[in-house]
Amino acid sequence: MAAVTKDLLNTYIESDGLGLAKLVNRGEVSPAELVEAAILEIEKLNPSLNTVIHKLYDMGLEAAETVDRNAPFAGVPYLLKELATSWKGAPNTNSSRYLKDVVADFDAEVVTRLKKAGFLLVGKSNAPENGWSITTEPKLYGATVNPWRADVTAGGSSGGSCAAVASRMVPIAESSDAAGSIRVPASCCGVLGLKPSRGRVTMAPFADVWHGGAYFLANTRTVRDTAAYLDAVSGTLPGDPYQPPVPERSWLELSREAPKKLRVGFTVTPPAGRAIDPEVKQTVLDTVKVLQRLGHDVEEHDMPLDSDDAWKTYTHMSCVQTAAIFEWLSAVVGRPVTRDDVEPITWAIIERGRSTDGIRHISDVEKVRQLGRSIAFDLIAYDIYLTPTLTQLPRPVGFYDMSMNDLDAYNALWTDGAFTFPFNMSGQPAMSIPVGMSRGGLPIGVQAVARYGDEATILTLATVLEQEMPWEGRRPRVVASA
Repeated sequence: MAAVTKDLLNTYIESDGLGLAKLVNRGEVSPAELVEAAILEIEKLNPSLNTVIHKLYDMGLEAAETVDRNAPFAGVPYLLKELATSWKGAPNTNSSRYLKDVVADFDAEVVTRLKKAGFLLVGKSNAPENGWSITTEPKLYGATVNPWRADVTAGGSSGGSCAAVASRMVPIAESSDAAGSIRVPASCCGVLGLKPSRGRVTMAPFADVWHGGAYFLANTRTVRDTAAYLDAVSGTLPGDPYQPPVPERSWLELSREAPKKLRVGFTVTPPAGRAIDPEVKQTVLDTVKVLQRLGHDVEEHDMPLDSDDAWKTYTHMSCVQTAAIFEWLSAVVGRPVTRDDVEPITWAIIERGRSTDGIRHISDVEKVRQLGRSIAFDLIAYDIYLTPTLTQLPRPVGFYDMSMNDLDAYNALWTDGAFTFPFNMSGQPAMSIPVGMSRGGLPIGVQAVARYGDEATILTLATVLEQEMPWEGRRPRVVASA
């Protein structure tokens, strides 16, 4: 076992992923020492937060012996979200009783890239069953606690990842997003969350999820970590259905450039006339003032989207593939899924998918794609479009209840995410940036959206906001310490 000094712990807690890797690159610390530091902090904090639901310390320590010490994230401890991504030898349960005994027997393509980049897996982060919630309260593993305040949600479905990064257990953790699940918990926990462009990261061995509605990346504390992570995992494979444009230089390099004069649109008016919390609204307006002061052209522009109708179509479409996935999983588990195997709302989703005929499903897919095109066209004039990430502050624990049986009533609770799911439909990159804090001490994220394929502009903007509206000095109630 590597010795972990107080100085090393302080360095681990205060450094981002690239900072830790640089120490390994220089030979100043060993990968095993970083894994041991992560283990100490997870063991200290996880009883309070319930973010890490599978501890894979032995895997991390074993890989530390052979990791490439010149890799961009050499020796950086890492959490994989307990949803979909297969890392050989790690549990792969999707937080479902139905899959509770499943262990991955192969590496997904993105995991191959993560290993090459030098990441060391130390555990898996908590997620709601099958990812279908914007809180993280699965019956199988219990609720993840928001490190800022225990009575409100950490967000979802990447709530375990965001709480772990916010509390500094690890600097980077995997996340995924089919309706806001990277960005929502990023806002709730005060970290960064970039949903990349459609197709930016291959889904291999799968071809597609939710007809282009699902995306994978990570949550971090620094813009440069997000940019470098995107460099490490991005890229398509031959035959992938979506092929976004690729910049000539790395995203890390591009993120360091001062942005040109930007045309910025913004809104503080949620679609369908929904309410917005005054502090959320003010955070967007404060961000707008900063951009105006820096010389960017800014104008207010509200989205002409019937979000209620769009949401109903999008969620109806998603049920069919969910039902199909559970049908495929029956071969993995060895028997068909039953009502008793899953939470009530998951069963309602499966039943809705099974009862939808092919003509209705194709009609839903076509409508979602047309809606996505209309969203992209509406915003084409803007280099950046700013919105609230969530229209409300983090909801109380239990607000999003997967024990509900009425799928339509459950989906109707998601109005706080009216600004997140449209960009799952349009394919545009969108990032929650933790620029605000409420008077009650809760983080508030502002969402920045760019044109398809233009993550670079979002990253340059986020770098500016990281300097102008810094969040690095903030600490939640539950946080790592030496």
